[in-house]
Amino acid sequence: MDRIAVLIPCYNEEKTIKKVVEDAKKVLPEASVYVYDNNSTDRTYEIATAAGAIVRKETRQGKGFVLRRMFREIDALCYICVDGDDTYPMEFAREMADKVLNENADMVVGDRLSSTYFTENKRPFHNAGNSMVRKFINSFFKSDIKDIMTGFRALSYEFVKSYPVLSRGFEIETEMTIHAVFNEMVIENVVVEYRDRPEGSESKLNTYSDGAKVIGTIIKLYKNYKPLSFFSALAAVMLIVAAAMFLWVFARFLNTHLVENMPTLVVSGFIALAAIQAFFSGLILSDMVTEKRRSFEMTLNRIHERKIDLIQKDEEGK
Repeated sequence: MDRIAVLIPCYNEEKTIKKVVEDAKKVLPEASVYVYDNNSTDRTYEIATAAGAIVRKETRQGKGFVLRRMFREIDALCYICVDGDDTYPMEFAREMADKVLNENADMVVGDRLSSTYFTENKRPFHNAGNSMVRKFINSFFKSDIKDIMTGFRALSYEFVKSYPVLSRGFEIETEMTIHAVFNEMVIENVVVEYRDRPEGSESKLNTYSDGAKVIGTIIKLYKNYKPLSFFSALAAVMLIVAAAMFLWVFARFLNTHLVENMPTLVVSGFIALAAIQAFFSGLILSDMVTEKRRSFEMTLNRIHERKIDLIQKDEEGK
């Protein structure tokens, strides 16, 4: 079992991967550095191997698939997740690791948005998107995460082994954050510097398609984690629509004493019934989420016990 494992998912990062691996080894000399190559067509695999990293391959395309395999295969007391594009200075990794190892943090967020991100990043839509996602998450889940979509994080063993990876692509950062927030895990923020990609290195993130996926993920996870709020809001909208349709028919009835728009009246009734059904669905799903929270706590206890067993075996092996 590693004390610290540096996890670097990579796709076509031959221009930067050597420096990222070397920086990780310099700042965290006791750490094992893992690079998982995600079908690169350049020399990422060879360069990472030559730099001294433990290099493996993941053939299913997408950052979510890569992290899922990393989390499954690697056991460590602390995981440092960082992108292979050299946009995050590794000198902040020690402080982040210490918060996991010594202060019992489950997730330490490398906060770019409070430092140099908005001046270094040359893509204005990315800037706006990051700010919007941060506001959405903190508003929906009553949290105070400074950077939702950062690729620089330190994670505990308990978080990694209890986190079900569902996303395939870059929306995984949003999913990870919501998982930690909803389950009331210990989250810390560390302000880190951000630098834009070096010339010749291209981002794999598509502003519009990946941005839409992130928004979709937020809505889906809000529905799954906060079903009563989600379906209550949906029910309220439907009730407003039903009431507006009914009042329009009723106003005409007061003038003519005839129900001239019976189909509209019938539709408004069905919409009102759907609103009631949505509300009670939210109540039922909310109870299911509460039960899921109880099960998660029991799972977390078992994972913690397994970590203690692994530590004891390592000590006996020494």
